[in-house]
Amino acid sequence: MRTMIATRSLLFSFVLLLFSHSAFAQIGIGISVNFAPPAIPVYEQPICPDDGYLWTPGYWAYDDDDGYYWVPGTWVEAPQVGFLWTPGYWGWGGNAFLFHEGYWGSQVGFYGGINYGFGYGGLGYEGGRWEGGHFSYNTYVNHVNTTIIHNTYNTTVTNVTETHVSYNGGTGGVEARPTSQQESYANEHHVGPVAAQTQHVQQARSNPELRASANQGKPPIAATARAGDFKTGVVATKQAGGEYKAPPANAARGNEARPANEARPATDNRPNTPEAPPTPNNHASELQPHKFTPPNTGSAATDKKYQQQQDKLAAKQAQDHAILQQQQDKEHQQATTKNYNDTQKQQMEQHHTQQTQQVEQKHATQQKQLEQRQAPRQAAPKPPAEKPH
Repeated sequence: MRTMIATRSLLFSFVLLLFSHSAFAQIGIGISVNFAPPAIPVYEQPICPDDGYLWTPGYWAYDDDDGYYWVPGTWVEAPQVGFLWTPGYWGWGGNAFLFHEGYWGSQVGFYGGINYGFGYGGLGYEGGRWEGGHFSYNTYVNHVNTTIIHNTYNTTVTNVTETHVSYNGGTGGVEARPTSQQESYANEHHVGPVAAQTQHVQQARSNPELRASANQGKPPIAATARAGDFKTGVVATKQAGGEYKAPPANAARGNEARPANEARPATDNRPNTPEAPPTPNNHASELQPHKFTPPNTGSAATDKKYQQQQDKLAAKQAQDHAILQQQQDKEHQQATTKNYNDTQKQQMEQHHTQQTQQVEQKHATQQKQLEQRQAPRQAAPKPPAEKPH
Protein backbone atom coordinates (compact mmCIF):
# COMPACT_ATOMS: atom_id res chain seq x y z
CA MET A 1 0.00 0.00 0.00
CA ARG A 2 2.80 2.42 0.90
CA THR A 3 4.54 1.60 -2.39
CA MET A 4 1.33 2.33 -4.32
CA ILE A 5 0.84 5.67 -2.53
CA ALA A 6 4.46 6.63 -3.15
CA THR A 7 4.11 5.73 -6.84
CA ARG A 8 0.94 7.81 -7.20
CA SER A 9 2.56 10.75 -5.43
CA LEU A 10 5.56 10.55 -7.73
CA LEU A 11 3.31 10.39 -10.81
CA PHE A 12 1.26 13.35 -9.57
CA SER A 13 4.43 15.37 -8.97
CA PHE A 14 5.63 14.52 -12.48
CA VAL A 15 2.34 15.74 -13.99
CA LEU A 16 2.59 18.97 -12.03
CA LEU A 17 6.15 19.42 -13.23
CA LEU A 18 5.08 18.97 -16.85
CA PHE A 19 2.24 21.45 -16.42
CA SER A 20 4.50 23.98 -14.72
CA HIS A 21 7.08 23.72 -17.48
CA SER A 22 4.48 24.21 -20.22
CA ALA A 23 2.98 27.18 -18.40
CA PHE A 24 6.32 28.83 -17.72
CA ALA A 25 7.56 28.27 -21.28
CA GLN A 26 4.85 30.45 -22.82
CA ILE A 27 5.13 34.09 -23.79
CA GLY A 28 1.72 35.71 -23.96
CA ILE A 29 0.73 37.55 -27.11
CA GLY A 30 -2.32 39.63 -26.34
CA ILE A 31 -4.64 41.94 -28.24
CA SER A 32 -3.88 43.23 -31.72
CA VAL A 33 -4.55 46.82 -32.86
CA ASN A 34 -4.41 48.36 -36.32
CA PHE A 35 -2.74 51.63 -35.29
CA ALA A 36 0.41 52.34 -33.29
CA PRO A 37 0.51 53.36 -29.62
CA PRO A 38 1.61 56.90 -28.65
CA ALA A 39 5.21 57.72 -27.76
CA ILE A 40 6.51 56.99 -24.28
CA PRO A 41 6.11 60.10 -22.11
CA VAL A 42 9.01 61.76 -20.31
CA TYR A 43 8.92 61.38 -16.52
CA GLU A 44 11.04 60.94 -13.40
CA GLN A 45 11.25 57.72 -11.43
CA PRO A 46 9.72 57.70 -7.93
CA ILE A 47 11.99 56.62 -5.09
CA CYS A 48 12.30 52.88 -4.48
CA PRO A 49 9.96 51.99 -1.57
CA ASP A 50 11.94 49.09 -0.11
CA ASP A 51 14.74 46.59 -0.62
CA GLY A 52 13.93 43.84 -3.13
CA TYR A 53 11.60 45.95 -5.28
CA LEU A 54 12.42 46.13 -9.01
CA TRP A 55 11.42 48.81 -11.47
CA THR A 56 8.81 47.92 -14.09
CA PRO A 57 8.57 50.68 -16.73
CA GLY A 58 5.30 52.26 -17.85
CA TYR A 59 3.72 51.39 -21.19
CA TRP A 60 0.62 51.95 -23.31
CA ALA A 61 -2.01 49.20 -22.99
CA TYR A 62 -5.17 48.92 -25.06
CA ASP A 63 -8.87 48.48 -24.33
CA ASP A 64 -11.53 47.99 -26.99
CA ASP A 65 -13.85 50.55 -25.44
CA ASP A 66 -11.38 53.29 -24.52
CA GLY A 67 -8.40 52.79 -26.84
CA TYR A 68 -4.83 53.15 -25.60
CA TYR A 69 -4.34 53.96 -21.92
CA TRP A 70 -1.16 54.51 -19.92
CA VAL A 71 -0.08 51.94 -17.33
CA PRO A 72 2.22 53.92 -15.00
CA GLY A 73 5.70 52.67 -14.29
CA THR A 74 5.99 51.29 -10.77
CA TRP A 75 8.15 49.42 -8.28
CA VAL A 76 7.19 45.76 -7.79
CA GLU A 77 8.57 43.18 -5.39
CA ALA A 78 10.23 40.37 -7.34
CA PRO A 79 8.31 37.07 -7.09
CA GLN A 80 11.51 35.26 -6.09
CA VAL A 81 15.19 35.91 -5.52
CA GLY A 82 17.15 36.03 -8.76
CA PHE A 83 14.22 37.03 -10.97
CA LEU A 84 14.34 40.06 -13.26
CA TRP A 85 11.58 41.75 -15.25
CA THR A 86 11.40 41.64 -19.05
CA PRO A 87 8.99 44.44 -20.08
CA GLY A 88 6.17 43.82 -22.52
CA TYR A 89 6.16 45.60 -25.86
CA TRP A 90 4.12 46.33 -28.99
CA GLY A 91 5.39 44.84 -32.24
CA TRP A 92 4.20 45.05 -35.83
CA GLY A 93 2.92 41.62 -36.89
CA GLY A 94 2.44 42.28 -40.62
CA ASN A 95 -1.17 43.45 -40.47
CA ALA A 96 -1.59 44.72 -36.91
CA PHE A 97 0.33 45.72 -33.79
CA LEU A 98 0.55 42.84 -31.31
CA PHE A 99 1.28 43.20 -27.61
CA HIS A 100 3.86 40.78 -26.19
CA GLU A 101 3.32 40.44 -22.45
CA GLY A 102 6.22 40.91 -20.04
CA TYR A 103 7.49 38.20 -17.70
CA TRP A 104 9.74 37.45 -14.73
CA GLY A 105 12.77 35.22 -15.23
CA SER A 106 16.43 34.77 -14.37
CA GLN A 107 17.46 36.70 -17.51
CA VAL A 108 16.07 39.78 -19.25
CA GLY A 109 14.92 38.77 -22.70
CA PHE A 110 13.86 40.68 -25.79
CA TYR A 111 11.48 43.60 -25.30
CA GLY A 112 11.41 45.05 -28.79
CA GLY A 113 14.47 47.24 -28.47
CA ILE A 114 12.23 49.85 -26.81
CA ASN A 115 14.05 52.48 -24.74
CA TYR A 116 11.90 52.54 -21.59
CA GLY A 117 14.62 54.29 -19.58
CA PHE A 118 15.79 53.66 -16.01
CA GLY A 119 18.09 50.82 -17.05
CA TYR A 120 15.87 49.47 -19.83
CA GLY A 121 17.66 51.07 -22.78
CA GLY A 122 16.40 48.58 -25.35
CA LEU A 123 18.90 45.78 -24.75
CA GLY A 124 19.07 43.93 -21.45
CA TYR A 125 18.85 45.67 -18.09
CA GLU A 126 21.49 47.92 -16.52
CA GLY A 127 19.52 49.08 -13.49
CA GLY A 128 20.78 46.46 -11.07
CA ARG A 129 21.79 42.86 -10.42
CA TRP A 130 21.31 40.09 -7.87
CA GLU A 131 24.25 39.52 -5.52
CA GLY A 132 24.24 37.05 -2.63
CA GLY A 133 20.47 36.87 -2.42
CA HIS A 134 20.01 40.65 -2.44
CA PHE A 135 19.29 43.00 -5.30
CA SER A 136 21.92 45.68 -5.85
CA TYR A 137 20.68 48.93 -7.39
CA ASN A 138 22.59 51.00 -9.93
CA THR A 139 21.99 54.50 -8.58
CA TYR A 140 23.04 56.02 -11.89
CA VAL A 141 19.63 55.14 -13.33
CA ASN A 142 17.57 54.30 -10.22
CA HIS A 143 16.20 56.65 -7.56
CA VAL A 144 17.18 54.94 -4.30
CA ASN A 145 17.49 56.25 -0.74
CA THR A 146 21.00 55.01 0.08
CA THR A 147 20.57 55.79 3.80
CA ILE A 148 18.00 52.97 3.93
CA ILE A 149 19.08 50.68 1.08
CA HIS A 150 22.84 50.04 1.23
CA ASN A 151 23.24 47.41 -1.51
CA THR A 152 23.94 49.88 -4.31
CA TYR A 153 26.58 50.72 -6.89
CA ASN A 154 27.03 53.45 -9.48
CA THR A 155 27.89 52.57 -13.08
CA THR A 156 27.45 54.97 -15.97
CA VAL A 157 24.77 53.96 -18.47
CA THR A 158 24.84 55.48 -21.95
CA ASN A 159 21.66 55.35 -24.00
CA VAL A 160 22.36 54.46 -27.60
CA THR A 161 19.25 56.35 -28.67
CA GLU A 162 16.97 58.89 -27.03
CA THR A 163 13.92 57.86 -29.03
CA HIS A 164 10.58 57.59 -27.26
CA VAL A 165 9.02 55.32 -29.90
CA SER A 166 6.91 52.71 -28.11
CA TYR A 167 6.69 49.92 -30.69
CA ASN A 168 8.88 47.61 -32.73
CA GLY A 169 8.73 47.27 -36.53
CA GLY A 170 6.28 48.81 -38.95
CA THR A 171 6.46 52.40 -40.16
CA GLY A 172 8.50 54.49 -37.75
CA GLY A 173 9.02 51.64 -35.30
CA VAL A 174 12.24 50.53 -33.62
CA GLU A 175 14.28 48.27 -35.90
CA ALA A 176 15.46 45.53 -33.58
CA ARG A 177 15.29 41.74 -33.74
CA PRO A 178 15.83 39.20 -30.95
CA THR A 179 19.13 37.39 -30.85
CA SER A 180 19.25 33.61 -30.53
CA GLN A 181 20.32 34.09 -26.90
CA GLN A 182 17.33 36.34 -26.17
CA GLU A 183 15.01 33.80 -27.76
CA SER A 184 16.47 31.11 -25.53
CA TYR A 185 15.69 33.25 -22.46
CA ALA A 186 12.01 33.22 -23.42
CA ASN A 187 12.03 29.40 -23.26
CA GLU A 188 13.59 29.26 -19.80
CA HIS A 189 11.66 28.97 -16.53
CA HIS A 190 9.70 32.17 -16.00
CA VAL A 191 6.36 33.49 -14.69
CA GLY A 192 3.97 36.15 -15.91
CA PRO A 193 2.97 39.37 -14.13
CA VAL A 194 2.29 38.95 -10.41
CA ALA A 195 -1.05 39.81 -8.80
CA ALA A 196 0.11 43.31 -7.83
CA GLN A 197 0.88 44.07 -11.49
CA THR A 198 -2.50 42.74 -12.63
CA GLN A 199 -4.26 44.96 -10.10
CA HIS A 200 -2.08 47.89 -11.22
CA VAL A 201 -3.26 47.45 -14.82
CA GLN A 202 -6.89 47.22 -13.72
CA GLN A 203 -6.52 50.48 -11.79
CA ALA A 204 -5.02 52.18 -14.83
CA ARG A 205 -7.72 50.92 -17.18
CA SER A 206 -10.48 52.25 -14.90
CA ASN A 207 -8.93 55.76 -14.73
CA PRO A 208 -10.34 57.95 -17.57
CA GLU A 209 -7.46 60.45 -17.20
CA LEU A 210 -4.95 57.81 -18.30
CA ARG A 211 -6.59 57.28 -21.69
CA ALA A 212 -4.56 58.67 -24.56
CA SER A 213 -7.70 60.27 -26.01
CA ALA A 214 -7.99 62.35 -22.82
CA ASN A 215 -4.34 63.17 -22.05
CA GLN A 216 -3.02 63.43 -25.64
CA GLY A 217 -0.01 61.28 -24.80
CA LYS A 218 0.81 63.15 -21.56
CA PRO A 219 -0.76 61.13 -18.74
CA PRO A 220 -1.17 62.97 -15.41
CA ILE A 221 0.11 59.90 -13.54
CA ALA A 222 3.30 58.70 -15.19
CA ALA A 223 4.65 56.52 -12.40
CA THR A 224 3.88 55.35 -8.87
CA ALA A 225 5.99 54.21 -5.94
CA ARG A 226 3.94 51.05 -5.40
CA ALA A 227 1.77 49.00 -7.73
CA GLY A 228 -1.92 49.79 -7.45
CA ASP A 229 -1.43 52.93 -5.32
CA PHE A 230 -2.33 55.92 -7.47
CA LYS A 231 -2.42 58.42 -4.61
CA THR A 232 0.88 58.32 -2.68
CA GLY A 233 4.31 58.59 -4.29
CA VAL A 234 2.79 59.56 -7.64
CA VAL A 235 4.92 61.23 -10.34
CA ALA A 236 3.40 63.36 -13.10
CA THR A 237 4.54 63.41 -16.73
CA LYS A 238 7.05 66.12 -17.63
CA GLN A 239 6.14 66.15 -21.30
CA ALA A 240 4.74 63.93 -24.00
CA GLY A 241 7.29 61.74 -25.77
CA GLY A 242 6.25 63.08 -29.16
CA GLU A 243 3.42 64.57 -31.12
CA TYR A 244 0.13 62.86 -30.32
CA LYS A 245 -1.73 61.53 -33.33
CA ALA A 246 -5.38 60.65 -32.81
CA PRO A 247 -6.40 57.25 -34.18
CA PRO A 248 -7.88 57.25 -37.69
CA ALA A 249 -11.65 57.32 -38.09
CA ASN A 250 -11.68 53.71 -39.28
CA ALA A 251 -9.33 52.49 -36.55
CA ALA A 252 -9.80 48.89 -35.52
CA ARG A 253 -11.23 48.07 -32.13
CA GLY A 254 -9.39 44.95 -31.06
CA ASN A 255 -9.12 42.58 -34.00
CA GLU A 256 -12.00 43.92 -36.10
CA ALA A 257 -11.96 47.14 -38.12
CA ARG A 258 -15.01 49.37 -38.05
CA PRO A 259 -15.81 50.96 -41.45
CA ALA A 260 -15.29 54.71 -41.47
CA ASN A 261 -18.83 55.42 -42.62
CA GLU A 262 -20.49 53.12 -40.09
CA ALA A 263 -22.42 55.29 -37.67
CA ARG A 264 -23.78 54.14 -34.36
CA PRO A 265 -27.59 54.10 -34.34
CA ALA A 266 -29.25 56.91 -32.43
CA THR A 267 -30.66 55.97 -29.05
CA ASP A 268 -33.82 58.01 -29.52
CA ASN A 269 -36.58 56.81 -31.82
CA ARG A 270 -35.11 53.35 -31.58
CA PRO A 271 -37.73 50.59 -31.42
CA ASN A 272 -37.83 48.51 -28.29
CA THR A 273 -36.34 45.43 -29.87
CA PRO A 274 -34.12 43.04 -27.94
CA GLU A 275 -30.41 43.65 -28.41
CA ALA A 276 -28.44 41.17 -30.47
CA PRO A 277 -26.35 38.80 -28.42
CA PRO A 278 -22.66 39.73 -28.17
CA THR A 279 -20.38 38.33 -30.84
CA PRO A 280 -18.55 35.28 -29.44
CA ASN A 281 -14.79 35.40 -29.11
CA ASN A 282 -13.18 33.13 -31.69
CA HIS A 283 -9.57 33.39 -30.53
CA ALA A 284 -7.75 33.87 -27.25
CA SER A 285 -6.25 37.09 -28.65
CA GLU A 286 -9.74 38.63 -28.55
CA LEU A 287 -10.24 37.95 -24.84
CA GLN A 288 -10.04 40.80 -22.35
CA PRO A 289 -8.83 40.57 -18.73
CA HIS A 290 -11.68 39.65 -16.44
CA LYS A 291 -13.08 42.41 -14.24
CA PHE A 292 -14.07 41.76 -10.66
CA THR A 293 -16.26 43.86 -8.39
CA PRO A 294 -14.04 45.27 -5.60
CA PRO A 295 -15.03 43.79 -2.23
CA ASN A 296 -16.89 46.09 0.14
CA THR A 297 -17.81 44.11 3.24
CA GLY A 298 -17.22 46.89 5.74
CA SER A 299 -14.20 45.08 7.16
CA ALA A 300 -10.78 46.23 5.94
CA ALA A 301 -9.19 42.89 6.80
CA THR A 302 -11.89 40.91 4.98
CA ASP A 303 -11.75 43.23 1.96
CA LYS A 304 -7.99 42.77 1.75
CA LYS A 305 -8.35 38.98 1.94
CA TYR A 306 -11.05 38.97 -0.74
CA GLN A 307 -9.04 41.31 -2.99
CA GLN A 308 -6.07 38.96 -2.79
CA GLN A 309 -8.33 36.06 -3.81
CA GLN A 310 -9.63 38.07 -6.78
CA ASP A 311 -6.11 39.08 -7.85
CA LYS A 312 -4.92 35.48 -7.66
CA LEU A 313 -7.80 34.26 -9.82
CA ALA A 314 -7.37 37.14 -12.30
CA ALA A 315 -3.66 36.34 -12.69
CA LYS A 316 -4.41 32.64 -13.24
CA GLN A 317 -7.06 33.44 -15.85
CA ALA A 318 -4.71 35.84 -17.63
CA GLN A 319 -2.14 33.03 -17.76
CA ASP A 320 -4.79 30.73 -19.26
CA HIS A 321 -5.42 33.33 -21.98
CA ALA A 322 -1.71 33.62 -22.72
CA ILE A 323 -1.12 29.87 -22.94
CA LEU A 324 -4.09 29.34 -25.25
CA GLN A 325 -3.08 32.29 -27.44
CA GLN A 326 0.44 30.93 -27.81
CA GLN A 327 -0.95 27.52 -28.79
CA GLN A 328 -3.38 28.99 -31.36
CA ASP A 329 -0.67 31.22 -32.85
CA LYS A 330 1.55 28.17 -33.29
CA GLU A 331 -1.25 26.32 -35.09
CA HIS A 332 -1.82 29.32 -37.38
CA GLN A 333 1.87 29.28 -38.27
CA GLN A 334 1.70 25.54 -39.00
CA ALA A 335 -1.30 26.11 -41.25
CA THR A 336 0.70 28.63 -43.27
CA THR A 337 3.82 26.46 -43.40
CA LYS A 338 1.93 23.32 -44.43
CA ASN A 339 -0.34 25.25 -46.82
CA TYR A 340 -3.66 24.11 -45.34
CA ASN A 341 -6.61 23.93 -47.73
CA ASP A 342 -9.89 25.74 -47.02
CA THR A 343 -11.45 22.73 -45.30
CA GLN A 344 -8.48 22.29 -42.97
CA LYS A 345 -8.45 26.01 -42.15
CA GLN A 346 -12.16 25.96 -41.40
CA GLN A 347 -11.76 22.98 -39.08
CA MET A 348 -8.88 24.69 -37.29
CA GLU A 349 -10.87 27.90 -36.79
CA GLN A 350 -13.87 25.98 -35.49
CA HIS A 351 -11.60 24.22 -33.02
CA HIS A 352 -10.12 27.56 -31.90
CA THR A 353 -13.60 29.00 -31.36
CA GLN A 354 -14.57 25.97 -29.29
CA GLN A 355 -11.37 26.19 -27.23
CA THR A 356 -11.82 29.91 -26.57
CA GLN A 357 -15.46 29.62 -25.55
CA GLN A 358 -14.71 26.68 -23.26
CA VAL A 359 -12.02 28.69 -21.48
CA GLU A 360 -14.40 31.62 -21.02
CA GLN A 361 -17.14 29.35 -19.72
CA LYS A 362 -14.71 27.89 -17.21
CA HIS A 363 -13.60 31.38 -16.15
CA ALA A 364 -17.20 32.58 -15.80
CA THR A 365 -17.92 29.61 -13.53
CA GLN A 366 -14.80 30.31 -11.46
CA GLN A 367 -15.74 33.96 -11.07
CA LYS A 368 -19.33 33.14 -10.09
CA GLN A 369 -18.17 30.60 -7.51
CA LEU A 370 -15.73 33.12 -6.02
CA GLU A 371 -18.42 35.80 -5.84
CA GLN A 372 -20.75 33.35 -4.11
CA ARG A 373 -18.08 32.50 -1.54
CA GLN A 374 -17.36 36.16 -0.91
CA ALA A 375 -21.02 37.22 -0.73
CA PRO A 376 -22.17 38.19 2.78
CA ARG A 377 -23.99 35.34 4.40
CA GLN A 378 -27.57 36.06 5.37
CA ALA A 379 -28.71 34.92 8.77
CA ALA A 380 -31.45 32.33 8.61
CA PRO A 381 -34.86 33.78 9.62
CA LYS A 382 -36.03 32.79 13.04
CA PRO A 383 -39.19 30.64 13.14
CA PRO A 384 -42.27 32.42 14.50
CA ALA A 385 -42.89 31.93 18.18
CA GLU A 386 -45.55 29.41 18.96
CA LYS A 387 -48.69 30.74 20.53
CA PRO A 388 -49.58 29.28 23.91
CA HIS A 389 -52.42 26.75 23.75
